[in-house]
Amino acid sequence: MSEEIIKAEGLTKIFNKHLVAVDHVNFEVKSGEIYGFLGPNGAGKTTTINMLITIMKPTEGKASVLGFDIAKQNDSVRNVIGVVPQEYTADEDLTALENILLCADLYGIPRRVAKERALDLLKLVELTDFKDKRVQTFSGGMRRRLELACGLINRPKILFLDEPTLGLDVQTRTATWNYIRKLKKEYGMTLFMTTHYLEEADSLCDRVAIIDHGKIVVVGTPEDLKHNLGGDIITIGIKEDIDVSELISKVENVKDVKKENGSYRIKAEYGEVTAPFIIETLRKKGYTVAKLSLTEPTLNEVYLEYTGKSMRDTEESPEAFQAQRMTMRRARQ
Repeated sequence: MSEEIIKAEGLTKIFNKHLVAVDHVNFEVKSGEIYGFLGPNGAGKTTTINMLITIMKPTEGKASVLGFDIAKQNDSVRNVIGVVPQEYTADEDLTALENILLCADLYGIPRRVAKERALDLLKLVELTDFKDKRVQTFSGGMRRRLELACGLINRPKILFLDEPTLGLDVQTRTATWNYIRKLKKEYGMTLFMTTHYLEEADSLCDRVAIIDHGKIVVVGTPEDLKHNLGGDIITIGIKEDIDVSELISKVENVKDVKKENGSYRIKAEYGEVTAPFIIETLRKKGYTVAKLSLTEPTLNEVYLEYTGKSMRDTEESPEAFQAQRMTMRRARQ
């Protein structure tokens, strides 16, 4: 996976001359990998995808997809990519097969070829038995699988997935993950996905770029990002209303202490050994430990380390908020 199939340099999008949605991001996606943009709502994930798939023009910077310039070679880019957007786009009055064939028509694929591909894709996403059913009768999971099939009709070399499991229940989300893994494993496809689900990025992505307020703050494999935190995470709460950060920091193997909402987030090596020493140190000074937890680093801890806060929702435009509500409402049907 050494070939750079997507490359962005200083990619920037500014709305209304002052709202910076994507702020000079640099990244590359290698052939055959699942590359994830992880961040909260409003971080700039969808805007980045919209520039890469040529729906939006960058304000500054440049990017290429399979060597094609996204600003100057729009048609060439669109011919080699597939897109599964956040919103459900399938026509509810058409059947599953008719929706896929409609997408094929938009790509100019001959009907005979298109029908053969459509049937193969319906089999891939396990919708063969529902090919002649109208989409309005489909559950959220079935709709998402159909969107995936539509995005694959032109046999793209790169598939863009924007929040592919937004609003789905855990079981359906897991099934969708399996389809995504299958595309990589059996078809060698390159996938660029956005998500604000930590476990989704951890489970699926070969590499993750954490993005916040339009900036990429760190890139790496989920394993490396967690390992680079350099220790376990101990969370302690005491009954007394006093700051004991300095006292805790003096305990052997403690690497960092942060006070957050009345508790202490402690990064330490050998957490299972260090935690009892912290408790004993506090007890000797007369403090009472009210709660304690010990966890190995997670992507949420990584996000917290690099942004100073846990994953959170940010305000969106009324249009984006309404679109997300519509997607989630349909997903729950």
